[in-house]
Amino acid sequence: MRAPPGGAERGRRNWTLNLDRRGRSATTPEARAQIAAWLAESLDASWFVGEPAVTVDDYEILVVGTLPDDEGTTGASGERERIERFREQTREQRLRLARAAQERFGRKLSWGARAGGLSVLFTSAGIPVMTRLGLPQRQVLDTLVEAGVASSRSEALAWCVELVRQNEAAWISRLRDALDAVQRTRLDGPASARGPA
Repeated sequence: MRAPPGGAERGRRNWTLNLDRRGRSATTPEARAQIAAWLAESLDASWFVGEPAVTVDDYEILVVGTLPDDEGTTGASGERERIERFREQTREQRLRLARAAQERFGRKLSWGARAGGLSVLFTSAGIPVMTRLGLPQRQVLDTLVEAGVASSRSEALAWCVELVRQNEAAWISRLRDALDAVQRTRLDGPASARGPA
């Protein structure tokens, strides 16, 4: 097991970060389930209608919940008002949970809320990702920058990834499910198949 990003283990076993066969960190389905279970026990039940959406990767846990209806606030401005009120009223509790999640899981805990048709993220980690691009790919990014669609290559690349996320969401979801199944199968296999500890 390796230490969480940004620091040593602080005396706890950090079971959520594992190395895959290529030496990269990989979040297991079991780790996601454990984090979701911890959140289900830790979150104030009055905050959201139903279960919040919980997304986990190796660096961040994102919790986005649907706020209860409020008869006094309607329309887009009312939705924004409800989200801002929730954000302010729960700030101290959310900060305490974020500190506990960082200590326990070695990840930043980020937040968002939905009200009606509006969804707002309060915090979300911007993780740098290094990549090598050939000339044709760089030209795409440069065209987006020159046209004013993005202010930098980094922003243009993020925009392209977001387009894939939106337009291929069903395929990405199926791919993620298939990868989770492969990871579970590996973990269920003999210890010798998992490589040296």
